[in-house]
Amino acid sequence: MNKENTLKIFEQKQVRTFWDEEQEKWFFSVIDVIEILTGSSIPKRYWSDLKKKLTKEGSQLYEKIVQLKFVATDGKKYATDCLDTQNLLRLIQSIPSPKAEPFKQWLAKVGYERMQEIADPEQSLDRARENWQKLGRSEKWIQQRMSGQETRNKLTDYWKESGVEKSDEFAFLTNIIHQEWTGLTVKKHKDLKGLKNQNLRDHMSEAELIFTALAELSTRQIAAAEQAKGVQQNAIAGKKGGTVARIARNELESRTGQKVITSDNFLPPAIERQNKQLIN
Repeated sequence: MNKENTLKIFEQKQVRTFWDEEQEKWFFSVIDVIEILTGSSIPKRYWSDLKKKLTKEGSQLYEKIVQLKFVATDGKKYATDCLDTQNLLRLIQSIPSPKAEPFKQWLAKVGYERMQEIADPEQSLDRARENWQKLGRSEKWIQQRMSGQETRNKLTDYWKESGVEKSDEFAFLTNIIHQEWTGLTVKKHKDLKGLKNQNLRDHMSEAELIFTALAELSTRQIAAAEQAKGVQQNAIAGKKGGTVARIARNELESRTGQKVITSDNFLPPAIERQNKQLIN
C-alpha cells in the first residue's frame, strides 16, 4: 500500500491520516475522530465499547477497519484502527455528537482538496501554507519551512536514486546528519522541545530550519561529488554534510552568544505543560 502520512486539522485538533495512492483514498485514525466527536479523555475505551455494540447489532463496519502504523505520544509507532471516508461516515452515524455535521463537512472538504491537489500539485503547497498560518506561524517562518522541505526532497530523491530504499534507512541517514550538526539525535531534540508525535521540523525555530537545510544541502552535494551509493557511503556523506552545518552553527553561536538549538516550540500552552509533566 503506497501511503502518504500526514496530519489534518479540525478545529485546532489533529487527525492522523494516510493517503493511499493506489486506491486514491484517505484513511483516518478512528481514535482521533472519536476523541474530537465525543470529547472523551479515554477514546480507546469508547471505541472498544462501540465496536462491541456494532458487532452485536450485526454491523459489518468492523470488517472495514484497516490497521496502519501511526506515531503515538511516546514517539513510537503502533498499529491503529483506521477507516476510509465512506466507512468513517457510517461510523459517525453511530456517535451522538453536536460536532457530527461539521465533521462530515470537513471530511468532504478534505476529499475535495485532495482531488484538486492531484490535478494541480502546487495547491498542496498553498494548503500547507494556509494550515501553518492557522497555527500562528509567521510568513518568514513559513517561507523557511517550505524552502527547507524543497532541500529535503532533493536529498531524499538522491538517496532513492543511489540505492536507499527502506524507510528505516532514510531515518538512519537523517539521524546521522541531524546528530552531527546539532549534537542531538532526532529523538533527543524532540524531547528537548517537549514533543511526542509532532513533526520536529514544524516546531523548529527559523535558525534551526536554516541549519537543517544547510546540513542536508551539504550532504547532497558531497554525496553527489563522491558518487555515494547505498546506505554506508551515504552515511559517510551525511556525517560530512552535518559537519559543515555544525561548524557554521558554532561560528554563529560564538559571535552572537546565543544557542541555535532551542527548547522553543509551537505547542499550545496546555499541551506543552502536559508534555513537560510527562517528561519530568
